[in-house]
Amino acid sequence: MAKKPAAVKKKPAVKKTSVTGKKSAASEKGTPMRYKCRICGYIYSPLRGEPHNGIPAGTPFEDLPETYVCPVCGFQGKGKIGKWGFDEWRPTRYICSMCDYIYDEKRGEPNRGIKPGTKFEDLPEDYVCPVCATDPKIVIRYGNVVKQGFSPLND
Repeated sequence: MAKKPAAVKKKPAVKKTSVTGKKSAASEKGTPMRYKCRICGYIYSPLRGEPHNGIPAGTPFEDLPETYVCPVCGFQGKGKIGKWGFDEWRPTRYICSMCDYIYDEKRGEPNRGIKPGTKFEDLPEDYVCPVCATDPKIVIRYGNVVKQGFSPLND
């Protein structure tokens, strides 16, 4: 007789909430929320974690140990700034990886029909870097630099 494979029970997905207990707009969109130290400006990103401190990539801020301290403040001797010293942070400026053009949400791109205040996530999917798009050498060699070619500026 052939054996039937055992059924695997899956655990229901649990949505994480921010330190304040509220779901942030970024976490609802699937973008992990970043946290910025109030003292030195260091930004903790779950996307990269802190492998040098034993915190693997993908570790949400809420899951950091209670003994967690800001790595920059601790190194600079500013004291042990724990999780209590961090606030939710969302970038508002993004930099093109090819030409260093900076998209600023406050400014937008009025000449291209993008109103001031337009969030980077709300840009059209076919958005291309306005500087790289005008450089035929970049377009021929690399193609258009699209939204995925931008990374957040940590300012």
